[in-house]
Amino acid sequence: MTVRSHSVPAEQHLPSERRPPSEHRLSEREISTEGNDRLVPVAVESGAVDLDAARRVSGSTPDAGVAPGRLLGIDFGGTKMAVGVADGSGRLLAAERIATQADRGARQALDRALDLAGKLLGRTGGRLAAAGIASPGVIRPDGIDLAPNVPGWERLRLADAVRDRFGVAEVAVANDLNAAALAELRLGLLQDVDPGLVVGLGTGVAAAVTTRGTVLSGQGGAAGEIGYAVTGAGWSGPESMLERVFSGGALDRLAATFGLTGGAAALCAEAATPGPAREALCDRLDELARHLVTCCLLIDPRRVVLVGGVAGSPLVRELLAERLAEVLPYRPEIVLSGFPDDAALLGAVTMAGELASAPEQV
Repeated sequence: MTVRSHSVPAEQHLPSERRPPSEHRLSEREISTEGNDRLVPVAVESGAVDLDAARRVSGSTPDAGVAPGRLLGIDFGGTKMAVGVADGSGRLLAAERIATQADRGARQALDRALDLAGKLLGRTGGRLAAAGIASPGVIRPDGIDLAPNVPGWERLRLADAVRDRFGVAEVAVANDLNAAALAELRLGLLQDVDPGLVVGLGTGVAAAVTTRGTVLSGQGGAAGEIGYAVTGAGWSGPESMLERVFSGGALDRLAATFGLTGGAAALCAEAATPGPAREALCDRLDELARHLVTCCLLIDPRRVVLVGGVAGSPLVRELLAERLAEVLPYRPEIVLSGFPDDAALLGAVTMAGELASAPEQV
């Protein structure tokens, strides 16, 4: 299912300077969000979303002209789930995140997220006008493809579950990274940027392409599923997939081989100094960089926005930017999202808002 979005005015391209490969050098601005005063991290701690920061990001304030009604956004992830309730203008009123507990299966994760949504809706009051859902995988009316991180996720019908629980007719469902890309288009670093590329480095790894104010979903809804890209000497099987080499889950497993208990974050911290951990991380990151080089050569993006927990590592961003700058004939800016942990949630709320405000079809 594609992300519903309204048309936007003709693209307003950012000024850019094309430099030959010999002149490619990184600047601090290209691997950070320094200088983007509107973009501030929304949340860095589990359990809560920084609502004041989210409001500053969106620039939205309550609008007396907006019809009463609430917008519900749910971001389902392999590690955590985030739920938010906004007013009719898209201003977040309440939001929380909880652990997915993927090893316990899909149904309990869905039930707990809906319970949390009910609690937040009860706290904020008002009528629920529309809901947006961000989910891993490729969304079908009768299930979900390519979502292996939570057992049983492929059997869920998320829109029906939300409709049944809350009695709301208007429900939009999209791939989580496509939802994140929509948030970047409407609220973040891809406003007036065309084309753009969003790279998600979370539990898994994926990409999303934005062009002409929309997110490209592909004929089967699987555009950007680079986690399935072939790596190594083999041609098939789980170990030949990029997601098994570089992703939050892959780095968690790599960290354990070094006796580190903090997962990917601990590995990145250990890799800050020369040694075996840094060498192992660089080997994995090289594989990711090769595939992102191909993505950039294919679409020639003006800007690459990184989202997800692993993207929060300055070392990962720096090493990735260095590798892309070394080989790309025309390099894009490579920046960290202003809301790297909450892009999909903000995208889900945005989907709900656009669905609620869309003209009724006769």
